[in-house]
Amino acid sequence: MKALVFAGIRKMEVREVPDPVMDQETDAIIRVTSAAICGSDLHMYEGRTSATPGMVFGHEIMGVVQQAGKATQLVKEGDRVCLPFNVSCGMCFNCTRGFVNACLTTNPKGPGGGYGYADLGPHRGGQAELVRVPFADFNCLKLPGTPGDDFEDDFITLADIFPTGYHSAIMANVHPGATVAIYGAGPVGYMAALSSFLLGASAVYVVDRSGTRLRMVQELGAVPINFEHGDPVQQILKLRKENQLLQGRLRPGEEKLQGVLCGIDAVGYQSLDRGDPSHEKPTQVLEDLAQVVCATGSIGLIGVYFSGDPGGVDQKAKEGVFNYPLGMLWEKGITVQTGQAPVKRYNAFLRDLIIQGRVKPGKLVSHRIALEEAPQAYERFLMRGTGEGANFTKIVLKPNG
Repeated sequence: MKALVFAGIRKMEVREVPDPVMDQETDAIIRVTSAAICGSDLHMYEGRTSATPGMVFGHEIMGVVQQAGKATQLVKEGDRVCLPFNVSCGMCFNCTRGFVNACLTTNPKGPGGGYGYADLGPHRGGQAELVRVPFADFNCLKLPGTPGDDFEDDFITLADIFPTGYHSAIMANVHPGATVAIYGAGPVGYMAALSSFLLGASAVYVVDRSGTRLRMVQELGAVPINFEHGDPVQQILKLRKENQLLQGRLRPGEEKLQGVLCGIDAVGYQSLDRGDPSHEKPTQVLEDLAQVVCATGSIGLIGVYFSGDPGGVDQKAKEGVFNYPLGMLWEKGITVQTGQAPVKRYNAFLRDLIIQGRVKPGKLVSHRIALEEAPQAYERFLMRGTGEGANFTKIVLKPNG
């Protein structure tokens, strides 16, 4: 089969690789109809992880079951399915408690397995014509309709970015009436904003510098904050202070609540330095959120922070060690949650919101391209919404046409 293969830093190639085979009778083989490029794939593409040449990337996958093992009961040939990026068994201590993001059996290196990603186990990615699915009954989310229909772009978001954005809002304790600051207007930041409104947020501020991305979150009802126009913390505080209706209801002492109750980091360890955006400062977003989130508020860190980063700004960053404003967080009593999203906890419910027409997350998809075009698409997507990559908001590969 054809697959997109990592050939070295900033180099992807389409190659012929062996077809996947079922290792267990609980497996299935999927013919891939859509495989999205994720911002997390760019970390590997840039050489910022332990990814090795020869890997097939791709953890955002949907398609049609081509072969199902004899032990499968729920999944059969011809079913249209979407795969959570978490590869999980459904039976271990963590899976049975809903923490499929930390499955104990699918990754020999540690808790949590995933398709086509460094250190997440031996599972080949789905930026290919076919992919093997372990524990297919548990991992396949069945979908209505047929490949290429009006739901195709919406359903592919269920593999990662929509549940991940939703999980970030849950971690940040977004609730009816809550105020939210989201750093990053990329695919996950966009879905975090969408999810915050689904959960009843009264005001959502999204920080980025890409005009294209900021316009898209503004269409959702969020307030765009361009950090190239000044300190985003001060911009948000100023907007909150200028809200006359808010000021009219404050009681003595409540003027200290000029920030937001909920903060979401959808950027991660490649955050840019506000003082010099040509350089990275991995703790920039962490520092900003510690300032802008009110006392007793909550922060969800969904942006990735790896324990090993060959391209880190210093030796500590290369080891995944960061100076975090713990003193300020402790003084303000802020709750912080981290980690990958347990996609299966949410994907069926989010699927039903799509089917009922409540949400249209596929609006984020800007490009649908053949596998052969993917190497160039990676380079453009790497620009993260600026320059030539301004219009590349979400890229979906079509390995089988």
